[in-house]
Amino acid sequence: MPLYVEARIRAGMDQLWEATQDPAQHRRWDLRFTHIEYLDQGVGGAQRFRYGVRVLGVMLSGTGVCAGERRGPDGSRTSALRFASPHPLSLLAEGSGYWRYVPTPEGIRFLTGYDYRPRWGWFGRIADRLAFRPLMGWATAWSFDRLRLWLERGIQPERLLWRAVADVALRAAAVIATAMLAPYTVVVACVTAGALLLPPLPTTPAARRCLRRRPEHVTAPALLNGLETLR
Repeated sequence: MPLYVEARIRAGMDQLWEATQDPAQHRRWDLRFTHIEYLDQGVGGAQRFRYGVRVLGVMLSGTGVCAGERRGPDGSRTSALRFASPHPLSLLAEGSGYWRYVPTPEGIRFLTGYDYRPRWGWFGRIADRLAFRPLMGWATAWSFDRLRLWLERGIQPERLLWRAVADVALRAAAVIATAMLAPYTVVVACVTAGALLLPPLPTTPAARRCLRRRPEHVTAPALLNGLETLR
């Protein structure tokens, strides 16, 4: 099933476009990438790029091609991309996606839809369905909220990451301390439920603040069809 994430961001269109299209800014807020850089121009003026994410000290890298439609008739903007990774340890083999920037009175609807083909045969398909795809959806939504807090409140992405780490550590510490000190299982269960369900502070990124189900009227842009297929 294709992944979809949408956030409402109160920022200027040019500011949001720059934060998402400039590789140096993009990798600061997007949890899914450690490295992004532009390469040479592709077919029809599309921009080639290289990306990577470091996992347990190993850089899983790939290449892609993207194109941007800077302005639509309604003031919206669109970008589309195709990507592929030849690294044998990367579950993600190849895929495609898009970003849309739709102005509204409540802020810009910043949304993405993407899908990919996993490798490693039947094992890869099962691992993707049970673990990797839900993780990618969560990471995308968390990153979108991190971007929103950066642009709306001026909190640097690096500080937002540490706030999220501290939030998780405090919740875990509360559960562990309760389990060690409380004599009743029901107390531990209540504290654990609270740690899982209690919303984070307004200045801490949270995936739950983003829409994760694609509305029926949202479809992939025609711009995606014009991009070259990566091999």
